[in-house]
Amino acid sequence: MNEPDLLCSMLRDSKTIAVIGLSADPAKPSHYVSEYLQQHGYKIFPVNSSLAGAAVLGEPSYASLTDLPIKPDLVNVFRPPAAIPAIVDEMLALGLPNLWIQLGIVNNEAAQHAEQGGIHVVMDHCIMVEHRSLGAGKLQSKS
Repeated sequence: MNEPDLLCSMLRDSKTIAVIGLSADPAKPSHYVSEYLQQHGYKIFPVNSSLAGAAVLGEPSYASLTDLPIKPDLVNVFRPPAAIPAIVDEMLALGLPNLWIQLGIVNNEAAQHAEQGGIHVVMDHCIMVEHRSLGAGKLQSKS
């Protein structure tokens, strides 16, 4: 968990990102971080049960990972620690490979359960900060 190579490969190899807890409020970190990701070429899939069906950042919002039209490369979470176990269970059921839990959100038991199930985990790191610090050169897809 949280190895520098893992952070880099997740950012480099992921093209689609489900953002759990994406808010329609531009002042919220989930919103501006997701907007940043869009601006850097990632396809965002908002997941927020209270916004299901509404557009957020120009994309339709879904109630759950199960409702998504595709299997995303990465699941980025902006939810409290208590919500992480259910997210991990849903990811395991769907066979989703990569979980990124945002800065300030820690649930070690859920992260361990995810890793035991074969999910790669980054926890307590901001995906936008890591993307900026790694720079575009290190994030180019390997050909």
